[in-house]
Amino acid sequence: MDPFVSLDATAQAELVRRGEVTPLELVDAAITRIERHNSKLNAVTQKQFDTARLRAKNALPQGPFTGVPFLLKDLLAAQEGYPLTGGSRFSKDFIPDHDSELVKRHLRAGLVVLGKTNTPELGLLPTTESELLGPCRNPWNLERSPGGSSGGAAAAVASGMVPFAHASDGGGSIRIPASSCGLFGLKPTRGRNPTGPDFADPYHWLVADHALTRSVRDSAALLDATEGPDVGAPYIAPPKARPYALEVGAPPGRLRVGLALRNSVGAPVHPECLAAVAAAAKLLEGLGHSVLEVSLEVPGDEALGQHFMTVWAAGVVYGIDRMAQKTGRTPEPEHFEPFTWALYQFGLAQGLSAYLLAQAELQRFSRLIARRFDDVDVWLLPTVTEPPAPLGTFAAPPDEPLAPLFRAAAFTPYCPMANMTGCPAMSVPMHWSPEGLPVGVQFIGRFGDEATLFRLAAQLESAHPWTHRRPAVFG
Repeated sequence: MDPFVSLDATAQAELVRRGEVTPLELVDAAITRIERHNSKLNAVTQKQFDTARLRAKNALPQGPFTGVPFLLKDLLAAQEGYPLTGGSRFSKDFIPDHDSELVKRHLRAGLVVLGKTNTPELGLLPTTESELLGPCRNPWNLERSPGGSSGGAAAAVASGMVPFAHASDGGGSIRIPASSCGLFGLKPTRGRNPTGPDFADPYHWLVADHALTRSVRDSAALLDATEGPDVGAPYIAPPKARPYALEVGAPPGRLRVGLALRNSVGAPVHPECLAAVAAAAKLLEGLGHSVLEVSLEVPGDEALGQHFMTVWAAGVVYGIDRMAQKTGRTPEPEHFEPFTWALYQFGLAQGLSAYLLAQAELQRFSRLIARRFDDVDVWLLPTVTEPPAPLGTFAAPPDEPLAPLFRAAAFTPYCPMANMTGCPAMSVPMHWSPEGLPVGVQFIGRFGDEATLFRLAAQLESAHPWTHRRPAVFG
């Protein structure tokens, strides 16, 4: 029996601090788990085992997670000397010559990187099934998707390969896999974690990096270790009042919780997702919070989807053209999946005026939503509209390359709001279907107020524990 598989990262780090285990023992155990399960899940697509063992044998930085195994997502996280494919054939041979600032902070925290995790091409879909890296499978049901775009990270953490893993979120890509794999996933406030030196405002500040974790305290302590602007950052999140680790277990007070079920695309919500929200609302009321079903509608929000997609598609154009500049290659249709190429062409057709108008509309929306927090402390919504989707759900028919876009919009209409506004948001694993599939619920907080979310999440974790639940593929 692996003595570490059920321990979160905080507990593993404590063993190292007390001298009861060495970093190499933790790393070797994690490598064994990856080798045991990865052939079934395809969660880890780049392995750095020899380098990890060497790092674990030598002196490590004394940080909050010294010696703890970790995985990076194969998207945005530049790592010197290792491919950064983004799940795309076009960039499969691109090797950065430096570490991104966030990766530097992961290493300074004492983490030991074992490899990189699976992602869809350019992180564009809420599933993880790229042609380059192959489908990643959900450890709760191997015929289901782990979500996306951080699906590889979620599958690795849920199966026990590592206690937590790097993830990123531009339209729900932390929260969707958290819901699909029974994990805690927090998307931080815009600008909370560094994006440099390679990016300033990727996808007009829609994207935020953090992690997928099994425990709330791991998420809080890791954000303490990584948050804060890098030198020259064009955007800075409001400073935290105190370490997030201190918020875990602190009383959240009596919160005013706004329950919102309407979604902007009118997508039907699966009964299990509604049941998850209803159960969460009942639990919140039992904990002394006030839950009121209210609307999140604001003037002009019927056009928000189009504005979001204009900005998103512009980001795709930027990402592909930037990679072309770095590699000296010319983008051609055969280099990409049909959906990605169609979205690239859509972005090229929008024009500068449409892009600037979309930017302005997202900023207007952000200001309107900020005012809605005058009467509500946090919002409670579904994370997604369905339990984990079967693999192949988001495949593009030959004659409809953009079809996955509309399928994705119906699957995850609730997540992009937090990306558009920059507000922190989290998916909490509060429900399992009769088939044993996890279903998360989402909470959105005020801009800059991760503290309230961590207090609330820890209270929910204590009242309704989830870390004892185990998928079919675990350990």
